[in-house]
Amino acid sequence: MSSTINLDVFFSAQSFQENELRNKSVVVIDVLRATSTIVTALMNGAKGVIPVEDMGEASRISQSVDSDNYLLCGEKDGTKIEGYDLGNSPLEYDRETVEGKTLIFNTTNGTKAIKKSLGSARIYMASFLNLSAIVSSLSAEENEIVLLCAGWKGRLALEDVLLAGNIIYNLGDGQLPDDANDGAKVAYGLYEKYSDDIRSVIFQCNHAQRLKNVVGTDDLDYCCQTDITDQLPILHDGIISI
Repeated sequence: MSSTINLDVFFSAQSFQENELRNKSVVVIDVLRATSTIVTALMNGAKGVIPVEDMGEASRISQSVDSDNYLLCGEKDGTKIEGYDLGNSPLEYDRETVEGKTLIFNTTNGTKAIKKSLGSARIYMASFLNLSAIVSSLSAEENEIVLLCAGWKGRLALEDVLLAGNIIYNLGDGQLPDDANDGAKVAYGLYEKYSDDIRSVIFQCNHAQRLKNVVGTDDLDYCCQTDITDQLPILHDGIISI
């Protein structure tokens, strides 16, 4: 990573104030599972994803749209919300289900991080699934970059920090500038320590343990895959699309 690239990492959606993102390009990371699911939905032909902060906002939007072209999607504490079409498992978002649809999407951590980033210059969605596409785009980014880990209810989520570190590592061809911000140093260091077996480390993470008890391990296996797509989801006027 060139020392001319100004990059920082926030470790949860509660670890910053909105004005800290102004005029910056934000990369939202919620490996388990929101950004992985968004990437998958768009890969499988979804028209767009509307992130919402809570069930009230989701309900208001759903009442004003054509139900034939929209799906109400999301989870609370890992479990699909009653009455929703889909939960937050990327495996639910196959082409037959989502192609041509716009998704109203509400999750415990990921969509809150997205909504809190609305004052920034640009908002990307990153997962291991589209890692190289994110790195390629960021390498040409002129704005200051913030890697925003969604975390879990205000706490650090190791899987998100590992992806942030992986992005930093790839941007710098394995080198970290001496003048890197503290957040970047922490993420880079954790990735360097655990890079030999990311999948096993993620399976041991606190949030992965919670999800195992709710949905099993299939989602974890899926979200640990790297570069299965070159999709680059970006938020435009309240809708995430490619």
